[in-house]
Amino acid sequence: MTTLPLHASPSEPSAAPQPRGWPLLRLGFRPFYLGAAVFALLAIPLWVALFLGQWNLTMALPPLLWHAHDMLFGFAIAVILGFLLTAVKAWTGLATPRGAFLGALALLWLAARVAAVTGPYTLYAVLDLALLPLVAAVLTRLLLRARNRRNLPLAGMLMLLALANGVFHLGVTGVLEISPLVPLHAALALIVMIECVIAGRVIPAFTMSATPGLKLQVRAPVERAAMALTALGLLLWVFAPAAAGWNLVGGLALLLAALAQVVRLLQWRPAITRHRPILWILHLSHAWIPFGLALLAAARFGWIGVSAGVHALAIGATAGLIIGMITRTARGHTGRVLQVSRAETTAYVLVMLAAAVRVLLPLALPTWLPMALVLSAAGWSVAFAIYLFIYTPWLLKTRFDGKDG
Repeated sequence: MTTLPLHASPSEPSAAPQPRGWPLLRLGFRPFYLGAAVFALLAIPLWVALFLGQWNLTMALPPLLWHAHDMLFGFAIAVILGFLLTAVKAWTGLATPRGAFLGALALLWLAARVAAVTGPYTLYAVLDLALLPLVAAVLTRLLLRARNRRNLPLAGMLMLLALANGVFHLGVTGVLEISPLVPLHAALALIVMIECVIAGRVIPAFTMSATPGLKLQVRAPVERAAMALTALGLLLWVFAPAAAGWNLVGGLALLLAALAQVVRLLQWRPAITRHRPILWILHLSHAWIPFGLALLAAARFGWIGVSAGVHALAIGATAGLIIGMITRTARGHTGRVLQVSRAETTAYVLVMLAAAVRVLLPLALPTWLPMALVLSAAGWSVAFAIYLFIYTPWLLKTRFDGKDG
């Protein structure tokens, strides 16, 4: 099983090369985790203010499309890139971008986020489209050099995300006659698939490493079935036409995918992690994937709107896994113990509550949508403010154990 390495305790002697360069630009997780957390803190309150009419702002995109697009291609993609630029170094033993090159990648990401709210649309689109193909090319080259073909599909998913992003911008500008929501849904589906791949590698490994004597029986047929059914269900959700027959087929596929993901999660013994926040946040966040798939199925059957399923996957699963991974991997790669504080646990709880309020409250009381947005945004913002308060000094400084990275 290929995962990020388990990290030594800060007290162990280091045989690694001495640190060089500005700490923020030594490894990909540093600038991209920091940027993603700052963006999360600012973007959601801004979106709620725009949605509720409390603030007027001329943007490159309509506010709804900006919110949907930049939470995927701004927030989530930043974390995915930070993770992969860090993990590929561990997987291959080869150096990933650092220093000026890494800084240029991070600045390209930042420039696109700024251009979305200040610049002309053409500038925003050009900046936004440049990053993913560039990083995908870099990672593909490293994986091929190391003959690490097992992880090449992850680089391929980045290229598919780049394609979805291109279709989005062509749809917005009218070059393609397609609703911009279609490529955004495709991007969310791809991100969920990336989460399923990574979660299947790290969650069982992390759970076993933290539980003495535990040997999880992860059955390959269950893993393959869950991944295949999830891919099929999401593919039909994005591309199948809105017709009675296709709605039935798509809904059933999504329900089967949800059931398979539940069986998959139960193999990982989530109940034994209840006293380890750094573990239960990953298990609980992954549980939002089958819940979100089931809500998308309900939307296909015409029982509810699609928003509930989208936000279950986008907040509960994606943001939950993100807050879990950017704490764990940042702790490990800054040479700190893999045990979170009460403040970090509070951040985990707040993200889960933000998801529950945003998804469930409007389902129960549709007229309470504005209140759900405000409450969810408040919990979300406090969670990422906690992260920034704790982790910003760590991301800006040399590792606690003095090693490079």
